Amino acid sequence: MPISEYLRDVRRLVGHRLLLLPAVAAVIRDDRGRILLMQSSETGQWSLPAGGIEPGETPAEAVAREVAEEPGLRVKFTQLAAAVGGTGFRTRYPNGDKVEYVVTVFDCEVEPGDLTAVDGEAAAFQWAPPDAVPGLLDLPYPPELFARPR
Repeated sequence: MPISEYLRDVRRLVGHRLLLLPAVAAVIRDDRGRILLMQSSETGQWSLPAGGIEPGETPAEAVAREVAEEPGLRVKFTQLAAAVGGTGFRTRYPNGDKVEYVVTVFDCEVEPGDLTAVDGEAAAFQWAPPDAVPGLLDLPYPPELFARPR
């Protein structure tokens, strides 16, 4: 995931120490109820379309931006699905930076469009059945988040 200018400035001050960061993720279902996943071009791991909230940005704006930047889709959120975090959302990046994400998860409706790796963060996309999603993801989102009906 490319680092924002804001986070780059913070890292200059604190180095690799653990940072608690606000983030968003989108649960996007197709007409068959499957959930959109993306594979990281950097790590090969699967995730929901997700990313950090920028200064001055609302979580709803951030989720719309992230989905536009990663799979190239336009979405609007339909409901707040969950807020998750804790040690399971802690990551150490290859450069030594440590973060722990607090993620606001949105159920989203998508406008018609083609999946396209816009910003280079995604190597591939897949639609997965809800019961398979928790076992594929790199973060421990609660399974009931995906089991809910559309």
